[in-house]
Amino acid sequence: MARLTANPNDFDSAYRLAQARYWLGTNGLPPPDRKSALEGGIAAARTAIALRPSRPEGHFWLAANMGALAESFGMRQGIKYRGAIKDALLTTLKLDPAFLDGSADRALGRWYYKVPGLFGGSDKQSEVHLRKSLTYNPNSIISHLFLAETLADLGRKDEARKECQAAIDAPVDPNWAPEDRRFKEQAKQLLEKMR
Repeated sequence: MARLTANPNDFDSAYRLAQARYWLGTNGLPPPDRKSALEGGIAAARTAIALRPSRPEGHFWLAANMGALAESFGMRQGIKYRGAIKDALLTTLKLDPAFLDGSADRALGRWYYKVPGLFGGSDKQSEVHLRKSLTYNPNSIISHLFLAETLADLGRKDEARKECQAAIDAPVDPNWAPEDRRFKEQAKQLLEKMR
């Protein structure tokens, strides 16, 4: 934050602040403080976009912070950010589909899963994007888990169980260890429900 305050044109500081705010808003802070961290992440991502609109970082972290707000703070937040999240992810895909091991495809797959069909959601499109994300990182615990949830919704329980097991068996990425451990636990719980 201090670097960006000292130099408001520092693109790296802006997008890294958006990334840090996302992490704080999803993992690092007690629940009452998470919303303001994510809102700060949105502001930092918008700064990064204004500084370098042709780079994927700002667009992706804008979508990530908005998505975390939408998932954590109710339907009103989800409706408010629905279109902006999808637009930011599509822009990220256009600029660099491989960014962060296909994270934009994974997030877009989640968007299609979470958004009601009336507003553009689609389990079939969710599957397409999640499978695409796995082409960039076949060991992505979160992508396997999200694909398992989508396949379960589609009534394809055997495939969903395989994806849960893939999430459980995949190695923890040291860069995402807290999240990976949490997603492994969720995969175990989902697998147990489907037994």
